[in-house]
Amino acid sequence: MKTVINLLLLISLAFGLFTSLVIASSVALESTPVFEFQSESFGGEIRDESAPKISYDRIDEVKKKCKSVLSSASVLNLDEITRTPRKSKKKLGFKYGDWNQDSGVYPILPFDSTNTVINSSMKPMNLVSFSVTDLDLPHRTKKYIGVNGVLLLAITMFNELPSFRSYGIREFELWPSHTQLKISFQGIYVENEDDDERVLCMLGETMLPSRDESDSSNPWKWVKEHDTPPLLQDDLILLLLRYPKSFTLTKRMIQGELTSLNQKPSLKYFDKIHLFSQLGKSVQYDFVSNELVSKACDPYPYKNDAFTSSGSSINVYKEKGFCDLLQRVTNRSPLTVVPNWKCNVTDEYCSKLGPFASDGDIKSTDGSFKDVKLYIQNVHCEETDAVTKVSAVFRAVHPHENPYISGLKSGLDNMTVTAEGIWKPSSGQLCMVGCRRGLVDSCNTRVCLYIPTTFSIKQRSILVGTFSCLNTEKNLTSSFFPLSFEKLVEPMDMQNYFRSSSVSHPFYSYSKLDEAGAILENNQAFSFGTIIKKSVMYFPKLEDSDDYLSSLSLLAEDLTIHTPAFTDKRVSGTNFGLDVLSLGPLFGVFWRTLNFSMAEQTSTAPYRTKAEYTEKQLLLNVSAQISLTGENFGNFSVLYLEGLYDEHVGKMFFVGCRDVRASWKILFDSGDLEAGLDCLISVVVSYPPIKSRWLADPTAKVSIISGRPEDDPLNFKTVKLKTTPIFYRRQREDILSRAGVEGILRVLTLTFSIGCITSQLFYVSSYTDSLPFVSLVMLGVQALGYSLPLITGAEALFKGKASASATTYETPSYDLRKSQWFNVIDYTVKLLVMVCFLLTLRLCQKVWKSRARLLTRTPQEPHKVPSDRRVLLIALILHALGYILALILHPARTVRVVVYTPSASSWWQTETEEYIGLVQDFFLLPQVIANVMWQIDSQQPLRKLYYFGITLVRLFPHVYDYIFGSVPDPYFIGEEHEFVNPNFDFFSKFGDVAIPVTAILLAVLVFVQQRWDYDKLSQALTFGRFRILPSRSVKYERVMSESEMVSGVRVNGNHSDEE
Repeated sequence: MKTVINLLLLISLAFGLFTSLVIASSVALESTPVFEFQSESFGGEIRDESAPKISYDRIDEVKKKCKSVLSSASVLNLDEITRTPRKSKKKLGFKYGDWNQDSGVYPILPFDSTNTVINSSMKPMNLVSFSVTDLDLPHRTKKYIGVNGVLLLAITMFNELPSFRSYGIREFELWPSHTQLKISFQGIYVENEDDDERVLCMLGETMLPSRDESDSSNPWKWVKEHDTPPLLQDDLILLLLRYPKSFTLTKRMIQGELTSLNQKPSLKYFDKIHLFSQLGKSVQYDFVSNELVSKACDPYPYKNDAFTSSGSSINVYKEKGFCDLLQRVTNRSPLTVVPNWKCNVTDEYCSKLGPFASDGDIKSTDGSFKDVKLYIQNVHCEETDAVTKVSAVFRAVHPHENPYISGLKSGLDNMTVTAEGIWKPSSGQLCMVGCRRGLVDSCNTRVCLYIPTTFSIKQRSILVGTFSCLNTEKNLTSSFFPLSFEKLVEPMDMQNYFRSSSVSHPFYSYSKLDEAGAILENNQAFSFGTIIKKSVMYFPKLEDSDDYLSSLSLLAEDLTIHTPAFTDKRVSGTNFGLDVLSLGPLFGVFWRTLNFSMAEQTSTAPYRTKAEYTEKQLLLNVSAQISLTGENFGNFSVLYLEGLYDEHVGKMFFVGCRDVRASWKILFDSGDLEAGLDCLISVVVSYPPIKSRWLADPTAKVSIISGRPEDDPLNFKTVKLKTTPIFYRRQREDILSRAGVEGILRVLTLTFSIGCITSQLFYVSSYTDSLPFVSLVMLGVQALGYSLPLITGAEALFKGKASASATTYETPSYDLRKSQWFNVIDYTVKLLVMVCFLLTLRLCQKVWKSRARLLTRTPQEPHKVPSDRRVLLIALILHALGYILALILHPARTVRVVVYTPSASSWWQTETEEYIGLVQDFFLLPQVIANVMWQIDSQQPLRKLYYFGITLVRLFPHVYDYIFGSVPDPYFIGEEHEFVNPNFDFFSKFGDVAIPVTAILLAVLVFVQQRWDYDKLSQALTFGRFRILPSRSVKYERVMSESEMVSGVRVNGNHSDEE
């Protein structure tokens, strides 16, 4: 009864410790900083202790400095401002505007170009953001309202500007490739009816970086020396911002000036700064430029034979919902500028970037416009039944600017064109008039834009358009060659673009199937290897599904590849991507509402594969796209593909096309190009099998061959790539289901272990005379095995820990960690491991106390008390020899690990982890040694259920691996297995047999030692004069039962030792 109570208390203690562990983990997670991405909202009402201070203590000073602004101020229309103050504040704010400073000797900001070595051609950008933080409505007057605001001035190359919600930013910050200055302002807001503008006039204060007055040519010496920046308090900074009251094609620019009110000798003085931005989406756009639009688009549609659907094989979007579709297509994604490859005039004329400024950076591209990007920003769209009106800003990005940061800019300069126009469903053409910098005198550009719904190997764009020059009275000849732009389609984006369409759905038109068939015949020569592949191996193919398109979509997912790839010599590598654009009638990813051509077939009955197919039926039409990033192979990074997929052999046979329009100077010498594409390329992609993986290399192989003669300038060397192991969809699903089953098995085996240890505790309570003969080394090995997962944070008792550096490859355990079910299993396992650990410690305590009591009975003869010192020494020697042997034999067994695992140099760490597991498997070895040394006579210190049961638990992972993991799976490199890691040497096929046999042999030896007395066992193991066991030397004293000891102690008047 007492033992039962102790066990209940022990389990309660385990639950308490486990609960504390979970709570501590939760607290640690809560204390970790969480970074939330919030939408920008200038002038937010939320404040906290770190919010900027709101003050109007300088309003009288502001009135004096802004006297000229106040003198021309009109009476304010306060209805809109007082009704929606938050919206009014947002209208006055802007982000990522441009600024420049007058040339002089008083710059305002330094710049540290230390990091520019990474990309020496990248140029820094001057950016400015402004936010109104408060409107003083309670103290407003008829002509002005008090205003507080914050301005952020920055010079940067790679970094975004911080959000104004990030109140913790300091006034001045400087690090390599980035400088920023925050200035707090208070001032007044007025309106000027005569000039049709709104004005902010404000005074600011900040900590300005100090210049070195000793050398005017190098005022920022302390930057290069990386000294602490010297800062000066300055409150004499005047900001003047002018906003147009109406938002139109030519009235949208925000202009401002930042002026120092200090005198020139002062270190606080700086040259005047000019600020530029534009009104954003929070302001209502007025479509009032009908006269300018009619000059570009009357008559409508403008004749543009290259893109109109009439008389052409390219269909364009003509349905309702154009505004929504245009917003999705142009949303913060760059467009590609097409080289003027059709231009055959002078180089200077052909190298112009359309209506945009063609400075030195643009001319350096030599007409190829390489790395020049185009963004469509600030789209305003107003849709009616008859006509849709659209306004937008086209921004070209220099090749030496950060494309992402430049795409956020709002300033209007010579690289921007503001546009306004109309779109009608009758033609599907968006015709617009364009004005450079939004100036009326520069409205000499026509923009035509289309959204195609027909795709082919030569038409891969979801958006196409052109800039052309308007022939006006002032501009009788074209000042630039028509500039084309496009946005290439991505397979995963198609469902986002056309999700609301009900009639116009995209489809793919195959045109290279005959050429792909010829490539198939050239690469499918008869061989016994091909026959074996077709009869034994199974490759990705169509599967039974709800409908035909669903089956095609699942196959397309398996055929898509994104993984590192290497050449044959593995000297150079690249990131290889193969995206399937269409497969048979399926275009993009399957979504039922858009694949109407197959709707009737797929909605009535599920799709079932046939047992036999003809060779022709097994060939599927495929279009795809290969992308290579990293090393430039054959002067191309993208290939457009179209061809056939053979399910029998798992190969794709493609005709490839690459865009060579950037080499426009040599295009006129090549008469076999198709729309500026070199399509004399053959591509073969070989996939590894899904099943029978041990018969083939689990990597995909890619061959890219040019069909041009060697003296052709467009010829390139043959490219052969080999990817890292491919991981199919079915294998991911198998891992998830297998991991769930293994998790349950872990719980069951640990529960069984708890039962075995508990039975041993009950057993030693009844048979106390055998208790001292339980080896503490054996119990210590078990306790070590249970404690390691708790200390190291491991999630399983029987799993091997893989190399952390191998996470370069795909790790499906991400899905496991996200599942709540797997989290429940992991926490349950940790709890059970803790219970096993505490029960083992309790068993150690009982053995220790029993030996202490025995020692008190025979203090003069301590040698008669069992001791584990020599047992520990012998066990350590044996395991040390085994560990050294494992290290010696390691290189011969781990060649495959070196091929795939980058950190094979730390092989000794893996070997140590393996051997610790082996020590736990042989936990009975110290007990066998102890039984021999202590020469037990028919004592049975261990219960058969205990040592046989724990042995079975330790051997279960090996049996499981032998049955279910018979083939070493290269897909699991870097993955943590629940029971076994096949990359560990001890979990090899030999280990799965040798380890169980040895462990069972140890259990049998313990059984024989406990069944026979020492003399009988020694006699059985004596062969003539040869004795395996030594002669009996010491007879260990029998331990008194607890009842005898308690009664004996009470006679002497002492209290018993409570357990």
